[in-house]
Amino acid sequence: MKLLLLFLYFGVLIGIGLYCRKHATDVNGFVLGGRSVGPWLTAFAYGTSYFSAVVFVGYAGQFGWKYGLAATWAGIGNAIIGSLLAWVVLGRRMRIMTQHLDSATMPQFFGERFGSRPLKVGASVIIFVFLIPYTASLYNGLSRLFGMAFHIDYSVCIVLMAVLTAIYVIAGGYMATAINDFIQGIIMLLGISTIIVAVLKSKGGFMAALDGLARVTDESVASTPGIFASFFGPDPLNLLFVVILTSLGTWGLPQMVQKFYAIKNEESIKKGTIISTLFALVVAGGSYFLGGFGRLYSDRIDVNANGFDSIIPTMLSDLSPILISLVVILVLSASMSTLSSLVIASSSTLTIDFLKELFFPKMEEKKQVLSIRLLVVVFIAISSVLALIQYKSSVTFIAQLMGVSWGALAGSFLAPFMYALYSKRVTKASCWACFLFGSTLMVANIFFRPYFPEVMQSPINCGAIAMLAGLVMVPIVSVFTPKPNQKLVEDAFACYEKKTEVSRKTSLGK
Repeated sequence: MKLLLLFLYFGVLIGIGLYCRKHATDVNGFVLGGRSVGPWLTAFAYGTSYFSAVVFVGYAGQFGWKYGLAATWAGIGNAIIGSLLAWVVLGRRMRIMTQHLDSATMPQFFGERFGSRPLKVGASVIIFVFLIPYTASLYNGLSRLFGMAFHIDYSVCIVLMAVLTAIYVIAGGYMATAINDFIQGIIMLLGISTIIVAVLKSKGGFMAALDGLARVTDESVASTPGIFASFFGPDPLNLLFVVILTSLGTWGLPQMVQKFYAIKNEESIKKGTIISTLFALVVAGGSYFLGGFGRLYSDRIDVNANGFDSIIPTMLSDLSPILISLVVILVLSASMSTLSSLVIASSSTLTIDFLKELFFPKMEEKKQVLSIRLLVVVFIAISSVLALIQYKSSVTFIAQLMGVSWGALAGSFLAPFMYALYSKRVTKASCWACFLFGSTLMVANIFFRPYFPEVMQSPINCGAIAMLAGLVMVPIVSVFTPKPNQKLVEDAFACYEKKTEVSRKTSLGK
């Protein structure tokens, strides 16, 4: 039964990829779906790209163990800051300006907005380098659940996930990804709700589970009775850094903001904002809430020996075969949807902003699409090999890889990208300062972590600090560096002043 459900799921994904071939004949269609994607598809594409095995297996297990039920604040932050505010602050302005500048990728936006070819190339290099470790982190959580459910070797899991994702992305591009994301999102919503109920029921219900959690003590963490069932948990400061990285970080991730490029119209943005927020509340909030009860299984979990990534699989191991199948498909859906977004973002960036910009300036449209497809294969292959190496090395936590990647990307791009949508005073020098600071800080954190201040030794905390520092750095550097070309800036912001007619239900008029 488990295998039947799995093969049925695979068949649907591949079928959709082949069906969407007609939408992937040019760069605009392959990368952005022709900028005609509706609210449901966009919102689910945003949510499923946001939450993967990294969140469900890695972060939910690790932070639920560390902070107890207070880890749910991370899910609430993901919904309010990472989804609602991201759509409100960035969505509309980004859709308007990126279409006006005819930019399909984040580096292309920087290049057109600031009239800088080096800025465009620099951004593309950062994206390609730091998306790889994030992609590699997706496989690990999936492998643990596959191993639990089917006793399949880790390498087989990696190859299976990589090949399936490559097939439907290469065939149908963004539109195939968006439709599959919608299906995968429904599975995630149903799955997480069902699993929470089943796990709590196995512990006697919510109140009994809560009472059991309140009785758990860990002197190495805190001596306060009931701390793991408390409102803010044993370590509110570090929990705050988790909320900042996992919530605010999405504002600077290329695979996330690219969803706004493709949305169809004004009405789609309004609906998409609500749908995306509710999706995040259920999926992220539910995942962290579930992870908060991890210590009820402490008699069966050895974190020191097996890592935090073993917590969620252990919690689910006693469920019925049908529910375990649902869990596997849930995490497979989350991982494949995120993987597809990452490979499209990286391969399109490398083609449009690096290869075409530096080596093949006259590359034809069909060759660009071919290059993107080939790079999808290359990117998936590299991340698969890295996942195998990572599995056998000392880096055992999913969250560690994701923290480095998110910190570098969001630390580099969040501030200059957001300010560039709103302010005419942002300079090229401030963008470079943020690019170099964010990426260099996270690389240094990998190799020289023991020399960092204690609060910054965690890649989670370091990434959050990189983002917050960028928000201060960009306006300060912009004040003391040469002003941007006035004509270039006015041309970019002219898109916001264009007149458009609307119906009376939208505006009463004069």
